[in-house]
Amino acid sequence: MLRSATTAREPGLLKPAVLWLLLLAPLFFGTYGFATWFTTQRDDVGSLVFGWENHMPFWAWSIVPYWSIDLLYGLSLLLPNSREELKRHALRLLTAQLIAVSCFLIWPLRFTFARPELDGVFGWLFDVLAGFDKPFNQAPSLHIALLVILWTCYHKHLQGLWRGLMHVWFTLIGLSVLTTYQHHFIDLPSGALLGWLCVWLWPLEGPGPLHGARLAAVKKRWRLALYYLSGAAVFAAPAFYLGGAWLWLAWPAMALLLVSLNYAVLDAGGFQKRADGRLSPAARWLLTPYVAAAWLNSRLWTRNNPQPDQVLDDVWLGRIPTRRELKGSTFTAVFDLCAELSLDPGTVAYRTLPVLDLTAPTTAQCREAALAIESLRQHGPLLVCCALGYSRSATAVAAWLLHTGRASSVAEAFLLIQRARPGIVLGSFHREALEPLATHMEARGVH
Repeated sequence: MLRSATTAREPGLLKPAVLWLLLLAPLFFGTYGFATWFTTQRDDVGSLVFGWENHMPFWAWSIVPYWSIDLLYGLSLLLPNSREELKRHALRLLTAQLIAVSCFLIWPLRFTFARPELDGVFGWLFDVLAGFDKPFNQAPSLHIALLVILWTCYHKHLQGLWRGLMHVWFTLIGLSVLTTYQHHFIDLPSGALLGWLCVWLWPLEGPGPLHGARLAAVKKRWRLALYYLSGAAVFAAPAFYLGGAWLWLAWPAMALLLVSLNYAVLDAGGFQKRADGRLSPAARWLLTPYVAAAWLNSRLWTRNNPQPDQVLDDVWLGRIPTRRELKGSTFTAVFDLCAELSLDPGTVAYRTLPVLDLTAPTTAQCREAALAIESLRQHGPLLVCCALGYSRSATAVAAWLLHTGRASSVAEAFLLIQRARPGIVLGSFHREALEPLATHMEARGVH
């Protein structure tokens, strides 16, 4: 089947889809052709080729999947179920085009392998391609960037056998950029990162990371942003100066750069943690090096205290659990404050309030957390967690203690939590966020 039976399609989408195609198609050929022409005027165009690529086979038939992306590009505009989804899909395609062409102009590369002479249908297809696609415009591969964007679109709208066939065909398209001698290997991972960046910038669910972006008002967030920016520079330097296999360090460099932007401008929304507890696919791919390091860090810091601790009334405090740990526990509900790590809640009641690591929740978030904890604990034993279970989640439990009158002051709330989990780290910023809740309870005469 092509679509989920429960998906309602907004009427009247054909016209805007055609209008978007009429905008994108000329822009694609115009900007791509200009970048190619401009590069032919230069005499400083180099190449970046790994030695093992000389053993790459040439498969003439793979020109068919290579060309098919043009048809899939146009048809993809007919798939969205709403004008908003159509707009964001089109903006993904447009953004990929603009960024890739800018890279071609700033840092052009040349493809160096000679393509064998061909005749017949395959030869004709290669001749047509050569009419406008010269051996420039390499990294990042626009073909791969568009493939990532189209892959996410078709995956959303195809089901069953059609989805399986789509995965096979799209895999062939990805391989074809090498087996048609159109691109060198460096173009593929760089193109994939560009594609996922466009998907991350224009998510189909919820606001994009740039929506409501504003400069952080807390100095600590700026310090953390600077630390991550410095880390990005440390990885980027050997990647670009040493080249070769060191180029893989560009991935953690990009991940740390995005994390730095989260702290400086985007806030926790940059991690795109969804209501189901998982980071978006785009965030997972872009931030994989950082997320892997954050997960390892959470396990190392809590290796001597891996189990959650009970605070009061079946409310427990602990680190973010794995699916196996949660499945083997007695918890029937989870409240999660970790922005940077995914959590699979399975069948338990679940809510998430993402907060940046090493920062304190705001007073508004503390109130929201208190209400969520009180609601979720009605389901039974509740785990309140963050990466370590020492700071963000402890602040949320303190907010709940104050909100429900189980603690009459911030100091008492901290003491109750520390008795249960001695390793908690709560400082002046956490106290400042919680103090209005204690003041509010005093005003209501709750002791």
